[in-house]
Amino acid sequence: MSKDILNAKADFPLLKQTINDHPLVYLDNAATTQKPQVVIDALVDYYTHLNANIHRGNHSLAVQATEAYEGARRKVAGYINAEHNHEVIFTRGTTESVNLLAYTFGEKFVHSGDEVIVSQLEHHSNYVPWQQMCLRRGAAFRVLPFDENGELDLALFEHMLNEKTRLIAVNQVSNSLGTVNPVGEIIRLAHAHGIPVLVDAAQSVQHLPHDVQSLDADFYVFSGHKMYGPMGIGVFFGKEKWLEALPPFLSGGEMIDMVTPEKVTFNVLPFKFEAGTPNVAGAIGLGVAVDYLQQFDQHELQKYEEDLLGYGLSLLAEIPDLIIYGDPTHRSGILPFNVNGIQHYDMGVLLDTMGIAVRTGQHCTQPIMDALHISGTVRASLALYNDRADLEKLAYGVKRAIKILKR
Repeated sequence: MSKDILNAKADFPLLKQTINDHPLVYLDNAATTQKPQVVIDALVDYYTHLNANIHRGNHSLAVQATEAYEGARRKVAGYINAEHNHEVIFTRGTTESVNLLAYTFGEKFVHSGDEVIVSQLEHHSNYVPWQQMCLRRGAAFRVLPFDENGELDLALFEHMLNEKTRLIAVNQVSNSLGTVNPVGEIIRLAHAHGIPVLVDAAQSVQHLPHDVQSLDADFYVFSGHKMYGPMGIGVFFGKEKWLEALPPFLSGGEMIDMVTPEKVTFNVLPFKFEAGTPNVAGAIGLGVAVDYLQQFDQHELQKYEEDLLGYGLSLLAEIPDLIIYGDPTHRSGILPFNVNGIQHYDMGVLLDTMGIAVRTGQHCTQPIMDALHISGTVRASLALYNDRADLEKLAYGVKRAIKILKR
């Protein structure tokens, strides 16, 4: 039997507290999600009973820690339906995963005159690394814009593809607008030209289907802390053929096969990309977060979150002078808005006095804000533990803040 979504909030101890004498309403989930008690317990248990370095020792603790770490890799590989466990590389998060690929792919496959395409909807972490790589390699950095609805133009995208295009980098869900991008079609079009695609799944892997084989993604990256796991742990998935072809990102312990003064050979996958002592506790915690998520019926969970988003958008749309940004065909988890005449930062501060946690600013997406001709937005973002009462409190808080600020 699947876990009841309506009872999920009780699993998250942080959500039981009060902020400024109000019960906490946590709506900053696109920045980071809260952690269920089982994940917190897993971290404490590791450091209490199992702490040892992995892969290098033959004593009992080292063996047990290694098995727990590799067990987490198997869980993550199963969660995203990777063909091989060794296609899952543990990193510090989405940002490191993108930088890993930008550095290694650029070194091996990008040369002067080549092109890389990213979308205008990207978080800076899937924008700036490619921009910088293109500057280093003498390649062209090309940006696919979004339209008035916050959607990408696939006809324009197909027109941009040519024999010089080496890679496409695109997010599955925009962290600022919530636009669900048609990454399946983007991958199909790119593959028709023999071009690999990186999918930034930081804002989608916890909300939408996440089957890398069905998607046919060449690379797929995400962060643990946005899917109820610990901070400081993330995933870089790559198809085996690509991981074998890429050079290592970092050099050091564990990623070496043989080293002499004359030459070095590198370890097999996935260890080739996991130099040094990894975040063992974080990986184990991420594995437990995967276990937690898999207790729910994934179709029911997605339907619940979509209904919740629609309810929140309808409440905000009723507020005079409130602007909701973007009108994509499919939106996931994000409610981006401003109120005419009110600075987004001021709105966020006043909501906080009522115990309502939202994010304000550019959300690491300055190209989006520049295209919208605004300095930033108020962003409320959802998780499985949110409910309609949270969104009703948000709408009430916004109305109250308007009265105060326009008094």
